[in-house]
Amino acid sequence: MEFVFEKIFVPDNHSFISRKLPLSSNARIHSHKNFELNYICSGIGRRIVGDNISGFEKDDLVLLGPELPHCWELLDSEKNEVSTCIVTHFSENIIDSDFFRMPELQKVVELLKNANTGIRFKIEDNSEIRQILIELSESKGLEYYIGLLKVFNNLLKIEDRESLSNPMNLSSVFSKNREKINKVYEYVFQNIQEGIRLEDASSVLNMAPSSFCRFFKKKTGLSFMEYVKNVRVGIAAKLLAETDKQITQICFESGYNNLANFNHYFKANMGKTPSDYRKNFR
Repeated sequence: MEFVFEKIFVPDNHSFISRKLPLSSNARIHSHKNFELNYICSGIGRRIVGDNISGFEKDDLVLLGPELPHCWELLDSEKNEVSTCIVTHFSENIIDSDFFRMPELQKVVELLKNANTGIRFKIEDNSEIRQILIELSESKGLEYYIGLLKVFNNLLKIEDRESLSNPMNLSSVFSKNREKINKVYEYVFQNIQEGIRLEDASSVLNMAPSSFCRFFKKKTGLSFMEYVKNVRVGIAAKLLAETDKQITQICFESGYNNLANFNHYFKANMGKTPSDYRKNFR
């Protein structure tokens, strides 16, 4: 299967983001720069990590290093069930931060460095870490960061671990495609408020608009405009959480020129209206 590249939106005032997300029966293999911790709340299916293909079920817990291709695909027989996972993404630079240079966190740093092949944690009773991850996905402020440290503390206690994949030797073709997609990502983030034009985005890769659209869709699994909408919603979520700006102002600052469209796409992506989303941070 072909790899899909993703850009994970982590708000500027956070070093990580933890969310409860639905599982899909038509998921695609993807990779991103961030570390990822994936915990299966419910569901059965197929897990792909690097060159490893195996099954997963409830309580599956895996830590992934940056750029490691992966996919959790729900069985077709499960697609009518409500199956979810808690996914935590944190910066690939986290182990280089001053905080993580503390001697007490040396084992955490070692764990993260060993995650380049994917680490599956085996434990008979996952109830404690399950509860911590649930609380993490619902926390904010200092409790959010403390929750992440609790997760690391529990992971270090689990001695039974499985390395899922052989070390990945990413081909030059893979690297070149990733570099191209990252150029597009940077263009979008730099111009999201001023306005995004398909012609300008395609010129970043010296492509005709039609060729650019096919390339972007093939490599990311999203149309270019779908990706732009996701970025706009991510920026709006950041402004709603961190500022007291009026929702109308946030609508325009995140690149929308129509409040109705903004409300529609925000609720479709986040599951809440902008005003209800803001209540979580008050």
